[in-house]
Amino acid sequence: MPPIAWIKTIEPEDASGPLALAYEQAKTPQGTVDNVMKAHSLRPRTMEGHLALYRSVLHAEDIVLPLWFLETIASYVSMINACDYSLTHHFRNARQLMGDAARAEAVYGALLACRPEQAFDGKELALLRYAGKLTAEVGAMEQADVEALRATGADDGEILEVNQVCAYFNYSNRLLNGLGVSTKGDSIGYYD
Repeated sequence: MPPIAWIKTIEPEDASGPLALAYEQAKTPQGTVDNVMKAHSLRPRTMEGHLALYRSVLHAEDIVLPLWFLETIASYVSMINACDYSLTHHFRNARQLMGDAARAEAVYGALLACRPEQAFDGKELALLRYAGKLTAEVGAMEQADVEALRATGADDGEILEVNQVCAYFNYSNRLLNGLGVSTKGDSIGYYD
């Protein structure tokens, strides 16, 4: 099998001890381990932390915003960061959760053009713009950005959800792009 990253990785079948346990926790619903997790194989503790953060922002029971929208935020952040790995996985999730192929194509095109207003308005548009600014202009963030979200009807819990999805994907995108992780052998998308 060709390398899945620019650094050495250990396959699940070759793992033992803490790495084998970490891989067991990282299995997808399809029973596989994605390359994003394999990239941590030389330091299983970082895999555990990564997995905990990922699950807390996209798979926690107390999430209020629709999952399709959070996956769309993830995709937009990944587009801005030119992270094809995350975009491949997470826009597939967004598309499946939307359940509307035409809407998904319109959303994809608008985000790719960095013009979310072509497919969104109101609170959703404001949250996408916030995520875009937080990704591309983090040093320019100010209290007025959060106040503008509140003015569109976003509550502080929803703002935090978008903030954390954005922060997580900025972390993950840098892991993936910085180590050259590919999707070779991955099961693409989380939802059937």
